[in-house]
Amino acid sequence: MTKPNDPIIDATLASVEFNRNSMAAKLNWLRAGVLGANDGIMSTSGLVLGVAASPGVTSGTILIAGVAAVVAGSISMAGGEYTSVSAQRDSEKAALQVERDELATNPEGELRELAWFYEQKGISPKLAIKVAEELTAKNALKAHAEAELGIDSDHHVSPLQAALSSFVAFAVGGLLPLLAVAGPWTELRIQATVGAVVAALILTGYVGAKIGGAKSSRGILRNLIVSLMTMGITYAIGHLVGTNIAG
Repeated sequence: MTKPNDPIIDATLASVEFNRNSMAAKLNWLRAGVLGANDGIMSTSGLVLGVAASPGVTSGTILIAGVAAVVAGSISMAGGEYTSVSAQRDSEKAALQVERDELATNPEGELRELAWFYEQKGISPKLAIKVAEELTAKNALKAHAEAELGIDSDHHVSPLQAALSSFVAFAVGGLLPLLAVAGPWTELRIQATVGAVVAALILTGYVGAKIGGAKSSRGILRNLIVSLMTMGITYAIGHLVGTNIAG
């Protein structure tokens, strides 16, 4: 039987906890950053190409539309992310309070429940109750939160950080197609914008996949398909509407 406070078990649990917290933090920033950048690139490129497709439109008009799209999109992304993460944090805190109440009123039942969770992972009943006792003695709420709820009771996602990340990522992503379409190469602004967007989405797809440990080809392909469809549809609409108005 494993002795209480076995250094091997303690080291293993500490390593698992560190890796879980590190991965959760990384995935949170990855999600907000990559989604924000991709939205900035796709939304802004679609809008400026739709405007640029209209016959006789000036670079000034395209620039104004693009700047408005970047500003509005950045604020919208930040607000949406803040609201979403705040709701997630509130739900986590409410669930933790339920666990606190249950631990206070029925500690023995909660101990058996925690052991049952570890049994479902393939641990023998004898060892499962031992692990449950060790974790409960150390931090009962933390043990139940991780096993039952899949959350870390000591760390909550920051709504402000997520919002700021989304704001910056969207703005940075949106500036690329804006600069490409509003550049001095008036006759080639469509080609320049498409080329810049494709290059940027290849980069964000590759980086996002690598950080998340997924295959880069899938992330890149998804980005390109959605972006090309967005640019193609908005360009066609802008050209059709602009031609009809001019006519």
